[in-house]
Amino acid sequence: MARLFKITACVPSQSRIRTQRELQNTYFTKLVPYDSWFSEQQRIQKMGGKIVKVELATGRQGTNAGLL
Repeated sequence: MARLFKITACVPSQSRIRTQRELQNTYFTKLVPYDSWFSEQQRIQKMGGKIVKVELATGRQGTNAGLL
């Protein structure tokens, strides 16, 4: 069973910028495997985003994540 992080992040959108004031933030939630958490964190921060919330998630609801 894989351990996953459920992360919610906010990243500035680069799609339609006419003026600097029109910058929009994009919020997304995704599941990230435990092993690739650090690289995902680096990627979000390089894009200028902020990680809003991190939860430990498993594949099924109510399953013990195996942490003491």
